[in-house]
Amino acid sequence: MIQAVLDTNVIVSALLQPLGPSARILVLALSGAFQFCVSGAIYDEYEEVLRRPRLKLKEPIIVETLAAIRRQGRWIKTPPHVSVCPDPDDDIFIACAAVAKADYIVTGNIKDFPSRWEATIVVTPRQFLEIEFPEAG
Repeated sequence: MIQAVLDTNVIVSALLQPLGPSARILVLALSGAFQFCVSGAIYDEYEEVLRRPRLKLKEPIIVETLAAIRRQGRWIKTPPHVSVCPDPDDDIFIACAAVAKADYIVTGNIKDFPSRWEATIVVTPRQFLEIEFPEAG
């Protein structure tokens, strides 16, 4: 089964643009169409960002989304620190992907990541859908 780590911007985009590629990816992830890998650090970032007032997300949507991620995610215990990305905050996604041996990191900001890390390829949401789920793209 395909394994992917979703950058926080994919989750945010999914909730802000429910008809966009990120939303399709989140629906696929939460329905079990692929294995959605998440670590404690990634989950914490999801929660912190989703609760930012400027996003104006409704509390029930935040709670529902986080509960679904907790239930459906494949939880990965990651090493305390990996230093790969120009922005150290993005290293949590690399660490999770490396330990999970994930096929993909899906992000709206591919410039913030190496194009590949070990066996993991970094792709945009649209690229992920085109490659793995062309019928959903």
